[in-house]
Amino acid sequence: MLRIGLTGGIAAGKSVVATRLSERGAVLVDADRLSREVVAPGTDGLDAVVDAFGRGVLGGDGSLDRAALGSLVFSDEDARRTLNDIVHPRVRAEAARRIAAAPLDAVIVQDIPLLVETGQADAFPLVVVVQAPAGARVRRMVEQRGMSDADARARMAAQATDAERAAVADVLLHNDGTVEDLRAAVDRLWDERIVPFDANLAAGRPSDAAIARATLASGAGPDLDGAALARAAARIRHAGADSLQRVTPAVRSDDSAAGPDLIAVAARPGDLDALATAVTAAGHPPVPPAGSVPGARRLHGSADPGQPVVVLLLDREGDRERTEP
Repeated sequence: MLRIGLTGGIAAGKSVVATRLSERGAVLVDADRLSREVVAPGTDGLDAVVDAFGRGVLGGDGSLDRAALGSLVFSDEDARRTLNDIVHPRVRAEAARRIAAAPLDAVIVQDIPLLVETGQADAFPLVVVVQAPAGARVRRMVEQRGMSDADARARMAAQATDAERAAVADVLLHNDGTVEDLRAAVDRLWDERIVPFDANLAAGRPSDAAIARATLASGAGPDLDGAALARAAARIRHAGADSLQRVTPAVRSDDSAAGPDLIAVAARPGDLDALATAVTAAGHPPVPPAGSVPGARRLHGSADPGQPVVVLLLDREGDRERTEP
């Protein structure tokens, strides 16, 4: 099962991307829709919101008046934090329930508007970010949602910046053309990256590019940038927090037998097997035996064809000298 985190600023075009991914076969888990469901009439979530903000946030029919609530929280950081503390745990619990009910071979796309703000990026093997020019986003909110220019800009200011979202992005979709252009970009992403990524995970093997890098084969492709290695290292820390002792991204060695630039991960004593399982779950299955590194216990590679990261697993801190630059 491949899990993809999808995010983007308000009115950036994320819903177009989510819809197209769903049309191509992904199982969509929409956090915004869930955020409405967990505060629907009769839920304990709505009771908690009323307790925190008063009955003035209710409409005449007893449902949540989202506009009234929004006017309270989008200009007040403490109020926004209180609301998030009510809604986010309930949304995550419901999202987990729906993911557990999905087919084991499903591609899961979690549409999370506040993925960056809530620190969830490291939980996904692939993060897709949709961006659009600020002026276009404001215009959409004014014309399509009836907001004032000031309200639209306040909503944008309450979210992460474009730079903060780009920092966690494995894929950055620029919505600066037509809807058809954006849908075509999603189709390319699905066909060229998501489908092979998912197939590699299902087969329990790294991508051909990662195997080539790990085995020092010709045509292994260009070196990865530091941001890609840092994202992979963060995912490994997240997945293997209970079993890893140290993560060292972007290790370089002059010894050709030691492999290409890679991430070195040291297990806690006795936890090498558990760490290998966690690294695999983070999207880095074991490299076939032909790619083994002399002196190393385990070598893994990313199943993502777009980021051929190689991960070296070590079973003790004493192996450190083998991987120092």
